[in-house]
Amino acid sequence: MNSAPAPAANTWLIYTLITVFTWGVYGILLHKGQVLMGDPINGRYKAFLFVGIAYFLTAVLAPLGLLMAKGAAFTGYTSSGSWWSLIAGIAGAIGAFGVLLAFGAKGSPTVVMSIVFAGAPVLNAVVSMYLSKSDIDFSKVNPLFYVGIALALLGGGLVTLYKPVPAPKKPAATAAIPAAPNARTV
Repeated sequence: MNSAPAPAANTWLIYTLITVFTWGVYGILLHKGQVLMGDPINGRYKAFLFVGIAYFLTAVLAPLGLLMAKGAAFTGYTSSGSWWSLIAGIAGAIGAFGVLLAFGAKGSPTVVMSIVFAGAPVLNAVVSMYLSKSDIDFSKVNPLFYVGIALALLGGGLVTLYKPVPAPKKPAATAAIPAAPNARTV
């Protein structure tokens, strides 16, 4: 039996908003890291290496510490749960690498992440419905669900097509070169 106290009713929303924030800035931060590597050829791979280090710190050491602090046994992992979790991690890492490759192929963070964050929820909905098809009566699905999918795709497309464009940079001011004094000929 789980003796953990029940979380407040809206705790899930707080965690969701944390994810919205962190994933919302993810592409921007990743692109900045890639560019600041100063290596146009291998910068994306170097940035991805540090993403891996960050994943190790937050997704290996942090839960390991929490499990140890709670005295959790390091047994009782199911094979299917372990494999699906590993596949999920691989999918996430491939996605992060795909974002870096898109940046390296001249995709801007605004466009790449708009497509990712408009397309991912739609794909999630479709795959979830497929996996739950025996539990869903498709004749009773509210039509607004399909409207929502269409609007998500339309919104991602509109953000991509009509994103604000930075103002052109002004040319650097050139220092005035003093004119040569008039030379008198005798």
